[in-house]
Amino acid sequence: MDADDSRAPKGSLRKFLEHLSGAGKAIGVLTSGGDAQGMNAAVRAVVRMGIYVGAKVYFIYEGYQGMVDGGSNIAEADWESVSSILQVGGTIIGSARCQAFRTREGRLKAACNLLQRGITNLCVIGGDGSLTGANLFRKEWSGLLEELARNGQIDKEAVQKYAYLNVVGMVGSIDNDFCGTDMTIGTDSALHRIIEVVDAIMTTAQSHQRTFVLEVMGRHCGYLALVSALACGADWVFLPESPPEEGWEEQMCVKLSENRARKKRLNIIIVAEGAIDTQNKPITSEKIKELVVTQLGYDTRVTILGHVQRGGTPSAFDRILASRMGVEAVIALLEATPDTPACVVSLNGNHAVRLPLMECVQMTQDVQKAMDERRFQDAVRLRGRSFAGNLNTYKRLAIKLPDDQIPKTNCNVAVINVGAPAAGMNAAVRSAVRVGIADGHRMLAIYDGFDGFAKGQIKEIGWTDVGGWTGQGGSILGTKRVLPGKYLEEIATQMRTHSINALLIIGGFEAYKSACDMAEARGRHQELCIPLCVVPATISNNVPGTEISLGSDTGLNAVVETCDRIKQSASGTKRRVFIIETMGGYCGYLANMGGLAAGADAAYIFEEPFDIRDLQSNVEHLTEKMKTTIQRGLVLRNESCSENYTTDFIYQLYSEEGKGVFDCRKNVLGHMQQGGAPSPFDRNFGTKISARAMEWITVKLKEARGRGKKFTTDDSVCVLGISKRNVIFQPVAELKKQTDFEHRIPKEQWWLKLRPLMKILAKYKASYDVSDSGQLEHVQPWSV
Repeated sequence: MDADDSRAPKGSLRKFLEHLSGAGKAIGVLTSGGDAQGMNAAVRAVVRMGIYVGAKVYFIYEGYQGMVDGGSNIAEADWESVSSILQVGGTIIGSARCQAFRTREGRLKAACNLLQRGITNLCVIGGDGSLTGANLFRKEWSGLLEELARNGQIDKEAVQKYAYLNVVGMVGSIDNDFCGTDMTIGTDSALHRIIEVVDAIMTTAQSHQRTFVLEVMGRHCGYLALVSALACGADWVFLPESPPEEGWEEQMCVKLSENRARKKRLNIIIVAEGAIDTQNKPITSEKIKELVVTQLGYDTRVTILGHVQRGGTPSAFDRILASRMGVEAVIALLEATPDTPACVVSLNGNHAVRLPLMECVQMTQDVQKAMDERRFQDAVRLRGRSFAGNLNTYKRLAIKLPDDQIPKTNCNVAVINVGAPAAGMNAAVRSAVRVGIADGHRMLAIYDGFDGFAKGQIKEIGWTDVGGWTGQGGSILGTKRVLPGKYLEEIATQMRTHSINALLIIGGFEAYKSACDMAEARGRHQELCIPLCVVPATISNNVPGTEISLGSDTGLNAVVETCDRIKQSASGTKRRVFIIETMGGYCGYLANMGGLAAGADAAYIFEEPFDIRDLQSNVEHLTEKMKTTIQRGLVLRNESCSENYTTDFIYQLYSEEGKGVFDCRKNVLGHMQQGGAPSPFDRNFGTKISARAMEWITVKLKEARGRGKKFTTDDSVCVLGISKRNVIFQPVAELKKQTDFEHRIPKEQWWLKLRPLMKILAKYKASYDVSDSGQLEHVQPWSV
């Protein structure tokens, strides 16, 4: 399996290597501008992928300053020089702001230093300033070479041999302020730091009935402020792109006092450091504090998070994002021609794309221009679909209209949690309840899954009942694995009794199977002829119809954090290999992606059968590795990957075969993967996807209003999920064909395409399909 892939189709392997030969090429990698967690993962991926395809890879230390200074600042990297850096925050090759590179004289020195080592491919990890500098350097390259030749520093032959410079950028910035990409490297980790602080502050604020004003980074971009406000249910948020309306001071004080009147013991206000009013005047955290104290008399504290947000270990999301981007960057460099414009590798939805660097930079600058000119709606639009969606969702969930201003639909919409608990379920329930109430529905909560449904454990749930739910793990409504099959009669009776007009099911494979069963039973029970929507929520990420399930990010972070700790536990001891068992049923998502994010040597999964020869070659591979400076190995195993090759068997095999070279330890992670507070991603994702589900339900109910319409068509029972770049509703009737019901997994899973990445980065030969790569796309503000 993880060995030479000797049984992979030779044609595809040869095609891959021929297509991407880096022989004779030299790649320079640098990090520039402000540091961001995940930069090291990107550096590691560039170095290892570059070496894998036969290129030489050079570290350029201290960003552009190192390029200008040359000497020992440009050093060849080898495989081991990026070992054990995945979990390290910041950047191991250093970053610096460089004035010299802004001058032509400085760039001339930089070009000379690169040519001494034959470097004509640059991979730049930084923000828009760093990437703009790289593009200017590329444009000037031929002129710089001619000048160096005139000065006698290089010969004519070198001018021809190194005629053009290829540049590929990756955006490393915690602010997520670069147009063209959904997430920049470091943003998710920065949100982790913010939410850790918010969760801690909420407990102390509650004890003293305090108001806290939290200032987060974002001089020109409010992404961190907006998403953290969405993820913690903040009372108010201040952003540079969307200043509050005139008279906001009074509105905010009314909102805070209303929340206190509803028995809320604390207020959280989040401020981006670049927050402004409609006249472009700064709104500072101190100004907000003074306002709350003088107008309301509340005990108010200010917390400025500052550089804490840049620090700490990168999240699982950032490690995977940076690893994917790093590999994509090397492929882009090797495929580049003299006519290829400088590009940036980026993430659109769940899909890696290449975009022209200067188009992205131009749009990023257009946002600032729109803010300077007070065209704030344009600024939000240019930030992209994701930003605008977050802002609209926040407004809908934070501010409740008075009851007499909400037109009633006389529809009852019920929410239920099904299957094992998953982090983010409570955020999804809160969002559904509030959007439903705002749409004029009466919202009903069903407790303890279908078991509770059959027993009539159904209560109306109000706006304030779900306050403070976003940050809570598990399932407050209670959840069980019971399917509706044997209770259909009782459930139909309860639906009739409570006049339920639509049902939102939040859960894992059981939720999907329940929707299938209820759709099939419509002929027997007309009460089931209502809109049914499934929001996938499971750490296993095994629900058909979506690439990402709610809770899987939190589960993945639990796996990765534990792997980091386990590896660290062996530091200073002799060479050691850890065998770690993950959850997931038959779905290998946690094992595979955990392996990619934690830097595992192998990950055994059900989807890719393996035998004793694969195990043997993995042991031999690790034994060879351990003879170098590498001291620790990590092997992940999905709990159901093989009936006979159990965790104990693999542990004993590795222990026996590794005798004299390394010793072994095993660890079964178990239910700690399901517990804990939801990650920022899951809080945000649960909030947004559930709001989207309620919008769908509202549209369906509107269609039927006054006509007594029964919903019998396939498109009224759907799974809401992410597919490549879009959030889509797919009827369960269509998804059945794509489902392996015996093993409770989809027949096709996108993440298997990333499996070769883990192998390549662990020094195995693997066949990697690059057919998705290649085409430069253009930036569309609403497809960002």
